[in-house]
Amino acid sequence: MPILPVEAYTSREWFDLEQERIFSRTWACAGFAEDVAEPGQYVSVQAGLNNIFIVMGRDRRLRAFHNICRHRGTQLLRAVGRTQRAIVCPYHDWTYDLEGRLISVPARERQFPEVDFDCVSLKKASVDLWRGMLWVHPDENAGSIMDWFGEVEPHLGPHEVDELAEYPKGRTEHTIKANWKIVVENYIDGYHLAHLHSGTLGMYDHSRIESGFVGPHFAFWEPLAPDYAENVEKNSPYPLVIPAEQAGAWVPMLFPGIGLAETESSWSLFHVNPISPDRTRVVIRTRVATASSWAFTRQAARSRRFWAKRVSGKFEGHRDDPMASGDFMAEDIYACEQQQRSLGSPYFEHGPSSEGEAGVREHQELVRRWVEG
Repeated sequence: MPILPVEAYTSREWFDLEQERIFSRTWACAGFAEDVAEPGQYVSVQAGLNNIFIVMGRDRRLRAFHNICRHRGTQLLRAVGRTQRAIVCPYHDWTYDLEGRLISVPARERQFPEVDFDCVSLKKASVDLWRGMLWVHPDENAGSIMDWFGEVEPHLGPHEVDELAEYPKGRTEHTIKANWKIVVENYIDGYHLAHLHSGTLGMYDHSRIESGFVGPHFAFWEPLAPDYAENVEKNSPYPLVIPAEQAGAWVPMLFPGIGLAETESSWSLFHVNPISPDRTRVVIRTRVATASSWAFTRQAARSRRFWAKRVSGKFEGHRDDPMASGDFMAEDIYACEQQQRSLGSPYFEHGPSSEGEAGVREHQELVRRWVEG
């Protein structure tokens, strides 16, 4: 019997329950520490049913608030930006300071003579920093983020995220026509790597994967393929960010939807954002070594020579075919969308599941437990 019914991937009812019982009760990634580095800078993020913003106060402390004016509920701030000294509601100009206190209401004496400003401060959420990333939780008293990530941290890569620089072209967004769980399950499916990505991820030895759940989070590691490892410093597309002897791929999926692609040459955040039962937005932000542009150009040229020999003939076909593009993300998107399409067929039924798909089964069980409470 399948762990989750087809409706879990297609129905609005399931989607709404997941938003309420999973994404509204877990830590959500809001970006990197440098996104909110100066007083007045802010960034907002959707955390299930809650829109939350982080702002740096005049005292340089980070604070998180629900993005809701205490008057009529209008969202106060857009996605990202900077305010000088105050947060002003765009609807009626109710004004809050950077510490969340209400400080001004137009025509207060005439319109709101009974309002106690101390009772209508912005509602607080929790904010924390972990591995160079900003995190929020809708609950003001969520506790330390290490209560959530502590178990999985020893299974992550040795990367010093704070010492890496965001790659100028390393931010991409993809809207995928598939349920968020299909995207996550593709990410943790070790069985497909040697098949769907035979020409694009051949630098890793997929026969030696070590993976499994640690608490609610999925840990994953695999070593380099022997021919790539022989001269990883030359074959890598970017300058190395960890010592060559530690090279490999750590690709965890942090519940409910934050992937970390930690390799010998880069570190990427893979943020899964559910939009609707059959739509998911994925935001990818990549960090690399703080090397000169010349070093990157030289490294890319050396790497291309290796790959030209290794993948010769792998990508023959129409240039618009995602399965012949040489882009592993395009391959994944194609597979996820094809799977979602099949779920609407009355002839669809779950087939057998492999050892390499154990993580998929465990993920489905995890989702079921959270949704059922």
